[in-house]
Amino acid sequence: MDTVREYWNPLVKFAKDSRHLVNKCTKPDKKEFMKTVYATAVGFAMMGFIGFFVKLVHIPINQIIVS
Repeated sequence: MDTVREYWNPLVKFAKDSRHLVNKCTKPDKKEFMKTVYATAVGFAMMGFIGFFVKLVHIPINQIIVS
């Protein structure tokens, strides 16, 4: 019986903590959502430009090395 309780108590605690977390979470309002969308878009754009410029610099260097 002790071993059952040993495994059961952490599961019950996890279920209570999970329920508490879900009840505490709220949906973002429109302002917060738009701020998140803007930050994500800026991050995507920055990564795209960095990748583009790395490729732009890499192509001529690769052509010099190959030829």
